[in-house]
Amino acid sequence: MKDKKEVIVIGGGVIGLSCAYFLTQEGHKVRLIDRMPEGDKKGCSFGNAGYVCPSHFVPLAAPGMITKGLKWMLNPESPFYVKPRLNADLLRWMINFKRATSSRRMERAIPVLKDLGILSRELFEQMEASLDFTLVKKGLIMLCIKQASLDEESDLAKRANAFGINAKTLSSQDISAMQNGLSLDAEGGVIYPTDGHLVPEELMASLSTELRSRGVEFSYSTEVLDFVKEGPMITAIQTDGEMLEADEFVLAAGSWSPLLAKKLRLNLPIQVGKGYSLTVPGMGSMLQVPMILLEGKVAVTPMGNDLRFAGTMEITGYDQSVNPKRISGMLKTIASYLPELPLDQLRDVAPWSGFRPCSPDGLPYIGRFRDHQNLVAATGHAMLGLSLSAVTGKLVSEVISGQKPSIELSALSPDRYNRS
Repeated sequence: MKDKKEVIVIGGGVIGLSCAYFLTQEGHKVRLIDRMPEGDKKGCSFGNAGYVCPSHFVPLAAPGMITKGLKWMLNPESPFYVKPRLNADLLRWMINFKRATSSRRMERAIPVLKDLGILSRELFEQMEASLDFTLVKKGLIMLCIKQASLDEESDLAKRANAFGINAKTLSSQDISAMQNGLSLDAEGGVIYPTDGHLVPEELMASLSTELRSRGVEFSYSTEVLDFVKEGPMITAIQTDGEMLEADEFVLAAGSWSPLLAKKLRLNLPIQVGKGYSLTVPGMGSMLQVPMILLEGKVAVTPMGNDLRFAGTMEITGYDQSVNPKRISGMLKTIASYLPELPLDQLRDVAPWSGFRPCSPDGLPYIGRFRDHQNLVAATGHAMLGLSLSAVTGKLVSEVISGQKPSIELSALSPDRYNRS
């Protein structure tokens, strides 16, 4: 390759692995730094719902979210919660989130998320041909208990179809027939047939194996302590073990990205959105098509022999404790939609929790930083980290390789909250 570069990717989650995957395809030499021990599966790349979902083109910061969020906060078992605390970063994030919930800002974000989601799915299909994971292409159902929710989701389906994302409204009976006759307490739902799902652990393992075969170096249990700079360029990073030099650096550290950005005096607004999941062995055959229990915000995904329930969003800082009220809320939601499921089996499962990196406007940060010319951001994906991992890796590789990005990156700039 003409301009082969040495690249350090900071972050060993699905975003970091995907960046390494596409960078090595272009011939770059990659070293991946991960603060977690090898084999640790606590990160949100492992316990998520496994969706590859172009259907998710509306950002989290949408009109009405402030009002809805305030109502949810009054209920300790609700799907969304912001822990009140005196924290300047949280206050600034909340102000920016409120600004992003305008209809104008949402309309600007929707085409970007739509393009990212569609291209990412295409890339996953290409990756599936050479990696050892399966993208199951049965679609995704948004299941609605309330008629008002079904009407709203049906309107969104019309917009999806106009974008070229296939969507269809179904009755409760239609959905039950698709789910092995499973009894549903719902008005109906919308299916997005082009969405897919996979087992996150299989994708992560396959990417790691492939990258090792390509010569990628992995440094686990390694903390980045500081950056060494010369003018607008970073020349090295200081870890807790050694100094590492490279030509390019990728910030893909998920929820820890803003802490590293501060070492460079960069403002990268991200709040930790803690999510939970319950994976029940032996229940996978109860469902054929993944579903989101819409009003309760719980995702249900068959993963081989297992069935995974994932949901909730807790913005509580770097608090890794499990809140039993969130689990209780998930169980009540599941029971209200799916009365036939044996909840006793769910109660016996140890809950998983992980941190999602949430930007204020619901768009990820992808692209070069203005004042650090060889530092590229790949973070802030919130609940879409796995779904958008492939396209993020592709875009990062194009940026570092000097190619025209497949998608216009201006709306995703990591400097959009930094002063000029």
